[in-house]
Amino acid sequence: MPVVFTPDNEPYLGLADLAVFDQLICSAMEQNAIIAPASHRRALTDHQKMACQVIAQALSIAFSIRELIRQGFLFGGHVLLRPLTERAAILLYLHDYPTEIDKWNRGWQFNEAPSLAKMFDAIQAKLQQGQTVPGRDLTSQMNSLSHAKPDSAPWNMVLLGDMRQGHAVSKILDRPELCVDLCANAIPWLVVVTGMMSAYFPDESAANAKNPCPIQ
Repeated sequence: MPVVFTPDNEPYLGLADLAVFDQLICSAMEQNAIIAPASHRRALTDHQKMACQVIAQALSIAFSIRELIRQGFLFGGHVLLRPLTERAAILLYLHDYPTEIDKWNRGWQFNEAPSLAKMFDAIQAKLQQGQTVPGRDLTSQMNSLSHAKPDSAPWNMVLLGDMRQGHAVSKILDRPELCVDLCANAIPWLVVVTGMMSAYFPDESAANAKNPCPIQ
């Protein structure tokens, strides 16, 4: 068993959800390669300054999740879902409620910035599509993983040599369903981030449309 996996021998290579995740990362980076240099050449609005920071962080986290999958550290990848989700939600929230940028400029302080659950509630209210899911329900699983609650146990359970179950402290190499779950939860938020790249930088995104990512 190799100590460090490469793209040729990583444990979950070939899973369809992982392939989609890879394609989205490629597409996001193609888009960023146009937007980022252009953002350095002109004055930016407060919203665009925020977006430059948050988009870059979200893409970095997506890359981190991908590398953790490659090395079999699936639990760590699941823990990173919340920070990825939160950055996508901030981009959505400040796009839907632009006057809230003042809170961002003041430091997005705990005592005045909305929680992730409240951002979910506000975003759904803006959509006005009938039945909604309470934000606290959408964040429950992510919070459990982040805060080590009892119901976070299944995300690092493995079979031991004597067929008993134990909590993994390192790589998890034989639970493809965990990898699929991780990708399935990361993909929508990476889609949101790429969509927000277009929303905050429409001119550069139009140029990007003429040079699409070669991986389809």
